[in-house]
Amino acid sequence: MSAPGLPVLVMRDVSRGYGALRPLRIATLDVEEAERVAVGGLDAGVAELLVNLITGASLPDTGEIRLFGRGTSEIADGEEWLASLERFGIVSPRAVLLEASTLLQNLAMPFTLEIDPVTAEVTERVRDLAVRCGIDAARWLTVAAGELPADVRVRAHLARALALDPRFLIVEHPTADVPPAARNALAADLARATAEAEVTLLLLTNDEGFGSAVAPRHLRLDGATGLLKEIRRGWFTW
Repeated sequence: MSAPGLPVLVMRDVSRGYGALRPLRIATLDVEEAERVAVGGLDAGVAELLVNLITGASLPDTGEIRLFGRGTSEIADGEEWLASLERFGIVSPRAVLLEASTLLQNLAMPFTLEIDPVTAEVTERVRDLAVRCGIDAARWLTVAAGELPADVRVRAHLARALALDPRFLIVEHPTADVPPAARNALAADLARATAEAEVTLLLLTNDEGFGSAVAPRHLRLDGATGLLKEIRRGWFTW
């Protein structure tokens, strides 16, 4: 956990080139413990770069990123970096599910490598986790991951990310493949699950209705200046 009174994430005057016409810039961003913040204005490639910067997988060209009170540039080696990743849960379209395995087997993997069959004890833990994330366990746990609808796949990634009680959850563009009719329920489940877990949430989405439904603080990045501007809350439709 971060030191008392310190934000979980602090970014100051950050820039990082990545082969585009201009670098990723973030002038200032603070995220408090257990806060839910949505950020728009990033495409999939920039969102991936931002995740790498926050987790310390990449370092900024300029500026400072502090996580739980410590600069990401202070991570000494690969072993320490891998240990630091235990604080994170990441929900991303880039994450992999075992498509031929059941959802039960996929959700069991954070708890055990013995998934054929999954023990009764682990099955019960998976059922509880599924319910927390809005998954109808009776309907979906026996279905192969490759046959799941898009919104259930997002919930599956959410469940795997929350399984080991991370302190910081980053969610990348969760509605990219989700039909509009399924987004309201997904937003409600994401907001509820993260609030119940008391986890800090950074939601990266260009879906303004979804972002405002999940996060009390909703920002949009101006790519030219790096300024994050508040999006006024209101009524949104999909």
